[in-house]
Amino acid sequence: MWRKIIETVGTRYFVALLNLLLIFVHAKALGPGGMGLIGVLYASANIAFVFNSILCGNTIIYFLHRYHSHYVFWPAYFWAFAGSAIACAVMTLTRTIPEGYGAAVYTLAVLLSLVAVHARMLLGRDRIRAFNLTHILQGAMLFPAVLYLYYVADRRNAGGYLCALFIANGLAWAVSLVMLARPGRRPPPSAVRRPRSTLRLMREMFVYGLWSSADNLAENLTVRLNYFLLQRMGGYAQVGMLDAGTKIAESVWHISRSIGFISYSEVAKTSDADTQRQITLRLFKLTFCTITLLLLAIGFIPERIYTDYLFTPEFRGIRRLIHTLSPGILAFGANTILSHHFIGTGRVKYSAACSGIGLLVLLAAGATLIPAAGIFGAALSTSIAFVAMLAFSLTVFVRLTRTPLHELLPEKNDLRHITRHLRHVVNDERHAR
Repeated sequence: MWRKIIETVGTRYFVALLNLLLIFVHAKALGPGGMGLIGVLYASANIAFVFNSILCGNTIIYFLHRYHSHYVFWPAYFWAFAGSAIACAVMTLTRTIPEGYGAAVYTLAVLLSLVAVHARMLLGRDRIRAFNLTHILQGAMLFPAVLYLYYVADRRNAGGYLCALFIANGLAWAVSLVMLARPGRRPPPSAVRRPRSTLRLMREMFVYGLWSSADNLAENLTVRLNYFLLQRMGGYAQVGMLDAGTKIAESVWHISRSIGFISYSEVAKTSDADTQRQITLRLFKLTFCTITLLLLAIGFIPERIYTDYLFTPEFRGIRRLIHTLSPGILAFGANTILSHHFIGTGRVKYSAACSGIGLLVLLAAGATLIPAAGIFGAALSTSIAFVAMLAFSLTVFVRLTRTPLHELLPEKNDLRHITRHLRHVVNDERHAR
């Protein structure tokens, strides 16, 4: 498990570094207004993508351990197209998608969903390196594509950014499809079962995935709804400022997301409740401590580094914005591990309820704080919502698993446990060479 975590975190931080560099490129090439537009476009596509996770997300991993992969793959592929159409139609009616970009957002949502199907199939088969390679292609290829379109093709606008997204995700889709076609290790006996009927399996997937998707959709809206609220109240320039600050602070989420993928996969593999609890506790504490250290490091970066070197003077105040977002970023990252525990143990309703609470708190806080404090009100309402989510998840986890409160705190044994496993990973690598 620890080798998987190291490889996955390393992969995601390589991509995260390139994404951070991209933020600075966007700021110089597009300014706050342009960054705000592409932020809203990507958020719109991501909402459709999350809606598609009914059948295209973690539902795949859950059912791969129970049925033959053939019966899981095709419903997910079909839903990538159908779900994107439904989500984009609703967003068009509510005028969420910027005018003239409907087709582009739909195409991007489909492409993101198809890549997710391949990635989840690879992860469900425990092909971690193929899963990580898919993520590298999806993220790393975006950087050279953006540079080419901005500075060689002279397309320094939202259209150039969307074209770069299509190139990167199209390549990830093609390569991951080839890797998926290669035979992997022999699946467990339970995974070669045939369902009694395809329709019955699709109904099972939908019931499971509906709760998971409601969870992800509410969670995604909690993360990005302020973009749309702020855009209507303050315009794209303020959204661009919020997007820049958010992405810098969110760069630490690559730890929780990477560990969360592995946590979910490990928890879903076992039915022993105590083993599931121990896995979650260790990874929760590891995530909490690591994100705290990284946020402290980011928090000490002087304002002039952002305004004079990384961005432009138009982004003045971004350091204060990052400080306001940081408590919520920490809470959300830690909550990711608990959420994957609920989903991996089949208690999807608790994860969905957590995200629903976060969304309601965000709406209430945002309606009050954004008109009064603008961009900083949006950041504060985000932090309040994420802290509320973590408080709910901790309460439920402690009650369901009967975990004493002191076990949530880091201990020396946790450090010894992690160090021991890291040594095993290093020694195994040396022997492999």
